[in-house]
Amino acid sequence: MSKNMTSNTGSLFSKLQKTTSSMGLIMTAAIWGFAFVIVKDSLAHIGAVWMVAFRFTIAAVLLALCCVKKFSKLTATYWKHGAATGFFLCSGYITQTIGCNYTSAGKNAFLTTIYVILIPLFCWPLYKKRPHSYVFIAALLSVTGIGLLALDNADGSLFTMNKGDMLTLVCGVFYALHIISTAHCNRKDDPLLLTVLQFAFTSAFSWLCAPIIDGPLPVQGLCTPQVVLSMLYLGMFSTLVGFVLQNVCLKYVPPALASLFLSLESVFGVLFSTLLLQEHLTLRMIAGCVLIFCAIVLAEVVPNIKR
Repeated sequence: MSKNMTSNTGSLFSKLQKTTSSMGLIMTAAIWGFAFVIVKDSLAHIGAVWMVAFRFTIAAVLLALCCVKKFSKLTATYWKHGAATGFFLCSGYITQTIGCNYTSAGKNAFLTTIYVILIPLFCWPLYKKRPHSYVFIAALLSVTGIGLLALDNADGSLFTMNKGDMLTLVCGVFYALHIISTAHCNRKDDPLLLTVLQFAFTSAFSWLCAPIIDGPLPVQGLCTPQVVLSMLYLGMFSTLVGFVLQNVCLKYVPPALASLFLSLESVFGVLFSTLLLQEHLTLRMIAGCVLIFCAIVLAEVVPNIKR
């Protein structure tokens, strides 16, 4: 009887862990989705690159304070890996944030998710591993969805894509490279230490680029309570809490389910931007969002379910 009770208790605890972690991943997606609204709303007061610099400085300092004891493990290899992955992460966030200045927060959220399709395609030549056939179907759906969502012929000319949408797609390329390089480095590195270095290098690169791209430090903007609260949210919640929550919850949730939950980021992005920023979605744009989300599920979730 006692063995059965122990087994039932263990099973119940395992289910509770999975349920709690699933809710944690949905919360992560919601935090990241809401960040698109925060970014869009704050760009009127602070430059895009300065925003990236401040949010990652906050995240780097806070995470470093939590990992002080691990610093003795740092080697030259860690610094090289941190610089490389940090460069891709910085490039992704800068292009995404600048792109958000020229397009809607909802479109920015959905177009960013192109990295899900790009990862298996980039891994093909790198690791000689041909993607599953689902990935190619997903790529076709994604391209169609991007066309419906981003291409605009309101002026009566040929279909064109605005600068913000193009920068957001470039951001997806950098995100894909960041995830691939991080996965490669994590095989030997301590993930938490590598994350600290990624945040630190992203912050450093942004501080170097901000005066060149955005101009002088926006002192007046930084004195605005709205901007201060926005930077704290982006640094503490969207960057630090989001990354940590994702890494912890992924330990207890199957990859297929985790991928589906995290992909809700784009859905939350559109939902919050519609409710809070009063952004308008046409039927064509909604169809594009649906196709892109279907492509994400097909590329990321279905192969994991089959495995």
